[in-house]
Amino acid sequence: MKFSQHLFAGVCAIALAGVMTVAAADAQQRNPAGTTEYWLSAETSSGFGAGMTGGRGGSAAMMGALMGGRGKQEAYARNLMLQLGSPQRAVGEPTAEHLPPTGLQAGPALPLVSPKAVRPTGDANQPWASNMERPKGRILIYWGCGERARAGQPAVIDMSSLASGKAQQLMKTANVKFMTPPSSDRAGTYGEWPNERNGTRVPAAGSLVGAHVVRGNYTPEIRFSLAQNQDFLAPVQLLSNRSAPSGAMPLVWKPVAGAQAWFASTMGSNENGDLVVWTSSESQIFDMMSDYLPQTEINRLLQQRILLPASADRCTVPVEAVKAAPQAMLSVVAFGGEANFSHPARPAKAAASWKPEWAVKLRTKSTHRAMLGMNMPEFADDDDGADEAPAAEQQTQTRTKVRLPIPGLGRLLGN
Repeated sequence: MKFSQHLFAGVCAIALAGVMTVAAADAQQRNPAGTTEYWLSAETSSGFGAGMTGGRGGSAAMMGALMGGRGKQEAYARNLMLQLGSPQRAVGEPTAEHLPPTGLQAGPALPLVSPKAVRPTGDANQPWASNMERPKGRILIYWGCGERARAGQPAVIDMSSLASGKAQQLMKTANVKFMTPPSSDRAGTYGEWPNERNGTRVPAAGSLVGAHVVRGNYTPEIRFSLAQNQDFLAPVQLLSNRSAPSGAMPLVWKPVAGAQAWFASTMGSNENGDLVVWTSSESQIFDMMSDYLPQTEINRLLQQRILLPASADRCTVPVEAVKAAPQAMLSVVAFGGEANFSHPARPAKAAASWKPEWAVKLRTKSTHRAMLGMNMPEFADDDDGADEAPAAEQQTQTRTKVRLPIPGLGRLLGN
């Protein structure tokens, strides 16, 4: 339990750097009046906890895998989020459903449930950080692929200085303009799936290809079809995640059809209580880059060499970053493209004021999470055993119970 709290706090600490960016993006992308928005967010997840049976995977399943739990696992999972936002107010109880193609294998109809409003508790005038203990420790930031870290690394942020606002110049971010999907606070009526009424899991063989229908008492009927190249991405498969003689960590992955760009990162800690972050970016950033990205942002970040190109299939974590955090969580993300539909269809020269009756967006990505330096044979590519570890080594690696303490970050977030 203590481990999961520390890891959660570490992730939140990274996310804090982008809070203002997300807020600005939300303000700029308000739901256009008169247009019903429908978003499909399709993620393929592999690695720790991705295919744990009896649930939807996610952080809880990942924690179980990290702590040595085995259980029955699939090679990967397909996670689908459906979000419907309409400017209309439902007459009576809001009802809506998505009729997917049979190939999705998630049932004939997926109910889009409107979540109940939750009243805030506590004193709204009391800042959340009013009782926060002064943070301690440091954040060490490394970046770039290669055997050795570049000159000037790591960038060091003293967390006590960060709290007082003296280290903002080191908190360099990519200034990403994140996507803003439909939500209950931006729509007249909102519905989503999965939900408490239906949490059916999309099986690994499920496919989005085919005809889709969305209907309800607060939305126009929405009809669209997805082609073969508008489906879930293939899972990210690591072919190499073992230390080189130098101590650096070469990462090699199998190409993913439809991937537009790649991003790798690690996060861990050491006995001194330092939080250590490394990214594959060519320039220093403080972003973990794991959320969906719009095509315009993918193009910009590729040009700035913050993201790796679609053709990339490897990146080496420098020896200095590996030694700074011997136990670190690894994330490799393949960003897919998006598909957009509307009714009526968008004209070639649409005016700025043009607003369709409805608009659909499909966005895709594929993510892999593992411990740096720990091969997971259950996620290996059965067709390519050239880079697999010996059986004895695999057995030792999968039985290892990993502990990744991140001292001080609980105090940073008041936990």
